[in-house]
Amino acid sequence: MKFNNVFVVDDDKIFHFIIKKLLLNNNINVSPSFFENGLEAIEGIKSKLDNGESPPDLILLDINMPVLDGWQFLEEFKLLKKFLKEEISIYIISSSDNVVDRNKAKEFEDDIKNYYLKPMTIECLNSIFAI
Repeated sequence: MKFNNVFVVDDDKIFHFIIKKLLLNNNINVSPSFFENGLEAIEGIKSKLDNGESPPDLILLDINMPVLDGWQFLEEFKLLKKFLKEEISIYIISSSDNVVDRNKAKEFEDDIKNYYLKPMTIECLNSIFAI
């Protein structure tokens, strides 16, 4: 799958920097937008839909964030899904290797493509972008 418009939803600025570097250094030509919590990302999707723009085709989602965490984002996303023409691929990128989180991810298996642990590696990126 070829992705163009990527939302990175994570409250860690260092993670934003790492993702930018990984994309650049591996010639992955996408247009990333960065959000520090799930609410900003939901508003970003709504804004694109309201303006007749294409929503992101890929979301890299953290779990533990302020305001609206990854799980709350996914609940809100389910409500938005009916307004989307195209499927959005969502990958969880988290520092949590907690069994509770991994099991909870299974509850969203219709929306989540995969669950990766931080730190983000080139191997993870390759599997997401199928390089």
